[in-house]
Amino acid sequence: MANIYLLPLFLSLIAISSVSANFQRDVEITWGDGRGQITNNGELLTLSLDKSSGSGFQSKNEYLFGKIDMQMKLVPGNSAGTVTTLYLKSPGTTWDEIDFEFLGNLSGDPYTLHTNVYTQGKGDKEQQFKLWFDPTADFHTYTIVWNPQRIIFTVDGTPIREFKNMESIGTLFPKNRPMRMYSSLWNADDWATRGGLVKTDWSKAPFTASYRGFNQEACVWSNGKSSCPDVSKQGTTGSWLSQELDSTAQERMRWVQKNYMIYNYCTDSKRFPQGLPKECLAA
Repeated sequence: MANIYLLPLFLSLIAISSVSANFQRDVEITWGDGRGQITNNGELLTLSLDKSSGSGFQSKNEYLFGKIDMQMKLVPGNSAGTVTTLYLKSPGTTWDEIDFEFLGNLSGDPYTLHTNVYTQGKGDKEQQFKLWFDPTADFHTYTIVWNPQRIIFTVDGTPIREFKNMESIGTLFPKNRPMRMYSSLWNADDWATRGGLVKTDWSKAPFTASYRGFNQEACVWSNGKSSCPDVSKQGTTGSWLSQELDSTAQERMRWVQKNYMIYNYCTDSKRFPQGLPKECLAA
């Protein structure tokens, strides 16, 4: 049992280097009528939510594969009904998307971290987690690694989920549509907290989430071309474009999933009465 208590401490101590980001250069605030603010010479961005509106921003660049890091400090206190997001998404009605969503909760209760992957507008690949730390007390780094072989979700450098390219068995994988990075803070009290049973307490508004350290190592898509000449031949061992999980990383991910995962679509047989998705059976 001792290891169960020591590992969260070990994971929280893993150093994540602070990235020299500039939000004024790299993103644009796209909605919220002044509720999104960039300060500290472009090093800090805040989003706020009140009863009238939330707010959001997006990257100026589009990517076709990349490693996206963002340091975030979530809404503190009673955040029930609120959702803070960080995701990649392509435009259109048959879009691709890779999601981090942070579902707020009552004071003292942990956030739910919701992840999902969409390809050609089809998702239904949810995994949800609790975290081993308070995500409102300080900044923590959330990362999406997206390369032609896999998608890896990490928290402070610890992998929590891997979605492999299994097109060979008929599972869709996002690889053809360039995506932007988006983030937002909005009210979703019809479903976010305990299935909508707990509503947003507007007396606690405005709710605020903070961002810093946006890092984009990516194949930037511009004018129909990628900044990476040929992704199929790119990448050296250890680079994000060919990154995979070694045995140590796999062990850490299994530990997180065993102790902190609260929902996995791959084990929800009631949801899939005709049989679990193919990638679940192959995993």
